[in-house]
Amino acid sequence: MAILGKIRQRSFILIVIIALALFSFVLADVIQSGGFSQSSTNVGSVNGEDIAFENFRIKVANTEKSGQGMSTTQAVNRVWEQEINVALLSEELEKLGIRISEKHLIETLKADQNFGQNPSFQNELGQFDINKYRQYIKSSKSPEEIQYYESIEENANINAKYQIYGALVKSGYFTTQNDAKFKYNMENNKVTFDFVAVPYSSIKDSEVTVSDKELLDYMKKYPKKYKADETREIEYVIIEDKASEADKIEIKNKLTSFLSPRVVYNAATAKNDTLPSFAATSNTIEFVNANSDFPYDSTYLAKSDLPAEFAETLFNLPEGQVYGPYVYGDYYALSKSMGRKAGAKARASHILISFTGSRAQPKEDRTKDEAKVKAEGILAQINANPDSFTSLALTTSEDQGSAQRGGDLDFFGPGQMVPAFNDFVFNNGVGKVGLVETEFGYHIIKVTDKQDAIRLATIAQKIQASEKTAEGAYANAVKFEMAATEKSFETAAKEQKLTIEPSLRVKILDEMLGQAGPQRQVIRWAFEKDTDVNDVKRFEIPKVGHLVARLKKINEEGFLAIEEARLQVEPILKNKKKAEKIIAKMKGASLDAIAKSNAVQVQNAPDVTLETPVVASAGFEPKVVGVAFATPVNKLSAPIEGNGSVFVIKTTNRTDALPTMNYGNQVNALNSQNASALGRVFPALKEKAKIKDNRFQFNY
Repeated sequence: MAILGKIRQRSFILIVIIALALFSFVLADVIQSGGFSQSSTNVGSVNGEDIAFENFRIKVANTEKSGQGMSTTQAVNRVWEQEINVALLSEELEKLGIRISEKHLIETLKADQNFGQNPSFQNELGQFDINKYRQYIKSSKSPEEIQYYESIEENANINAKYQIYGALVKSGYFTTQNDAKFKYNMENNKVTFDFVAVPYSSIKDSEVTVSDKELLDYMKKYPKKYKADETREIEYVIIEDKASEADKIEIKNKLTSFLSPRVVYNAATAKNDTLPSFAATSNTIEFVNANSDFPYDSTYLAKSDLPAEFAETLFNLPEGQVYGPYVYGDYYALSKSMGRKAGAKARASHILISFTGSRAQPKEDRTKDEAKVKAEGILAQINANPDSFTSLALTTSEDQGSAQRGGDLDFFGPGQMVPAFNDFVFNNGVGKVGLVETEFGYHIIKVTDKQDAIRLATIAQKIQASEKTAEGAYANAVKFEMAATEKSFETAAKEQKLTIEPSLRVKILDEMLGQAGPQRQVIRWAFEKDTDVNDVKRFEIPKVGHLVARLKKINEEGFLAIEEARLQVEPILKNKKKAEKIIAKMKGASLDAIAKSNAVQVQNAPDVTLETPVVASAGFEPKVVGVAFATPVNKLSAPIEGNGSVFVIKTTNRTDALPTMNYGNQVNALNSQNASALGRVFPALKEKAKIKDNRFQFNY
């Protein structure tokens, strides 16, 4: 890709580089500092069994190195979950006395392609050799590498036992005849009833109030459901370290100076040298490399590859002439035309017929000769009817990606395709159709278009803050930090015309801080013992500037904060109070009388089942349907507090399912539910376990 294309990607590349550098710095700090504050030497414990820091640190490092693009926080959290699951499973395996043989362990290792197929661990016959594997571990010099391979064997051991454990759990779940019969009746017993429904929304929210005490009392009834972790509320301002207008002018002027000859002092000769302009230089490549953030790129560019707003000008720039400076993304650029090339970009369509053993997977087994015969047959059809190319590509091509586009491969440059394919396209004119063999199979190729392209020499310099501007941003951040400490955060922000971001509630192990992104350092500070409410601190954010945070509130562990409880619990309690008001008016000897006194209509719900307790026009109402099955025919029920309304019903008909001895569908459905039983084991074990979490003390 040419320089202009690289500029397009530059912002993302810089972010990735910065992120990797940060993660390396954080990990180095973990390793050098020991990873913990003085209050603990373990990451945590599970049922009294400690999770040692050193092993945990190595596993986090190996997880980060796995190439999955996760942050240190994500790696820590993943390893933590793995450690909990392994500890809980190991405890269960020990209780059950599950053991595996050496042979079982070897088979488990062999099944892992990273080890079973690793030449370092194979004997002369190409088979996995457990002795070679263990000898390799002993010869490893790095503690991380030794621990990595030992953990692999440990995991293989546990996985082998887990297979046995899983088989035991699954065998404990089975479907009886009575289970299937019960489900059959749930699906086929039907009830029809008339009902009156007065929705909760018929009473305004303003007519009922819920006190803080009522919210708290309700949460105490369901402590697990409304339990809240310890949290901190943080607000912050960002003072950006970005280029000023003066910085932009300075960068633009620097590029503008390249348009004319320049006089510079030569320290080696102690004389002034006159340097040629960008247009007049005899060594354009050297000129670009000496003055641009990107090295010279010789790629030819089609008009579509150029910045849209400058494409026409740049594409038609005469050879040797210079255009700019112009702004492209975060850069000022100066471009010089290095000439035009006819047909530098080509567009083609193809139909691929592969064969067994080729790099592309054929739709059916066929030999190379059979593939060639088939390809020649398709070529003959196209020669006879050129308009059939698209439809034949859709139905016969084994390149699924291009087949969906009628074989179209869009534009590409020389060298982007395999040699034989490339040569055919660039050595033939538009409209030419032919057959070519490559390692992927046989291609019927049609050259559909060609484009001229230009080569540009581009000097690009990033628009960024000067040292003076950066120092100014730092001074402003320090000034704000001091003012916010002495005055209120709001007053200091108002005086410096800064925007305070909405406060955020974070947990002790969170990483993200709203729009500011990953800011683990800020969250860690907020939870430190020495940090009090209204404390203010400044943090540097590389390539952004400065973040000044204030700890706004501390929410201790317990129940949900009242303001959050109001969002979740208040609607429930309001509906209960509304129900009392509605029930007080639901008087009458018949549904018609009750409906009239509440200004609603009597409705009918025909053939409803317990399996699908949906009431027409009222929605999902299992309690109402349950009462309908339990109420004698033609008798009014008491008021029922449903999900969306208060109901009074009268059952008019109840039909029992026809007797049967064939419960096959029900058995299959219940067996399918039972198949997920193993997935419920770890949540159940975790709920019962005593888990101590010291991850916060881990410096990440």
